[in-house]
Amino acid sequence: CMHCESGWGSTTMLLCVARVVVQRGCRRLRPFRHMGTTPTGPLAGVRVLDLSRILAGPSGTMLMGDMGADIIKVERPKTGDDSRRYAPPYIQKKQGEDSDIAAYFTSCNRNKQSIALNFTKPAGQDIIKQLLKDSDVLIENFKTGTLDKYGLGYEQLKEEFPQLIYCSITGFGHTGPYKERPAYDMLIQAMGGSMSITGVPDGEPMKMGLSMFDLTAGLHGVIGILAALNDRANTGLGQHVDISM
Repeated sequence: CMHCESGWGSTTMLLCVARVVVQRGCRRLRPFRHMGTTPTGPLAGVRVLDLSRILAGPSGTMLMGDMGADIIKVERPKTGDDSRRYAPPYIQKKQGEDSDIAAYFTSCNRNKQSIALNFTKPAGQDIIKQLLKDSDVLIENFKTGTLDKYGLGYEQLKEEFPQLIYCSITGFGHTGPYKERPAYDMLIQAMGGSMSITGVPDGEPMKMGLSMFDLTAGLHGVIGILAALNDRANTGLGQHVDISM
């Protein structure tokens, strides 16, 4: 496999040939920030398999990485996380010279290791399950039912991995009449009414300047995961943390 220990100065993703990354003999990959030092913090020793992308999930796993968790970020081969292309602005190589790294991507993906993996294929699904053997948490923010198609939904994994804490972040949750609908932050701002209290008095509804509901969903995901980790310490069992924007 090709190992990547680069930080903000490179867009190289960790590209691994299927089973090599999960063999015991493969060198443990090191988080970008720690660069060879042992992770510290209250979540040191916790491993998170991060299938999320864009902002809601990645902002949450970034916070867990800040607290010492080992974050393995799964990205699509060749293209990676969508937010790698959310630019300009770019991170600068030096004064007046841009790199090819989107500032958006770096703002919510520090302290992570990336692998490029196509889990829509059986070989990729096998790798996910191998990685789950050493993982405490899986987090994803796909539309409800998406991962079920690939045998990676919570109900499909909980028997094989009873200690797994599985966090889902969606627009409307995994239950209720809107569960199958996709959603972005702007839609939630409109439906939730925050646009009606933002902007010029007596003016038209206005979008907030930042993606508030993506970020708060990530925060609530972390809160739910921390509660589930504490519960697992008492019961030995994981659970599904279902977060609705």
